[in-house]
Amino acid sequence: MGVMNSSSPRRPSPLDPEIAARLKRSADGLLPAIAQQYDTGEVLMLGWMDDEALHRTLTTGRCTYWSRSRREYWVKGDTSGHFQWVKSVALDCDADTVLVKVDQVGAACHTGARTCFDADVLLKDGDSGAPARDQ
Repeated sequence: MGVMNSSSPRRPSPLDPEIAARLKRSADGLLPAIAQQYDTGEVLMLGWMDDEALHRTLTTGRCTYWSRSRREYWVKGDTSGHFQWVKSVALDCDADTVLVKVDQVGAACHTGARTCFDADVLLKDGDSGAPARDQ
């Protein structure tokens, strides 16, 4: 079971015990969850999940996240209408990050943009001035 503090509710893990035992959560009991468009590979957003949010995501087919600022669960699309329909869920090799492949309806970003990662590009391929690497 995850260690929880005041930023996330304290409760027994609803996850399958084998999955729960593998997870490497942050000190506040959370895992970063990357949402990716299932068919194009477009990275849409990053949210946070605790055991309950991951359980809800796995069992409802809709992404559920834990809001660190509001200290409550939220289901993507409930207020915006911009739903994330879950296609697959995977753990990374360290079991400390979740990749959720989704079918995104509308914008993923709270700003109204399709993705949270297109407004402030710090480096584009070939812009670094560094020599190109051989493939």
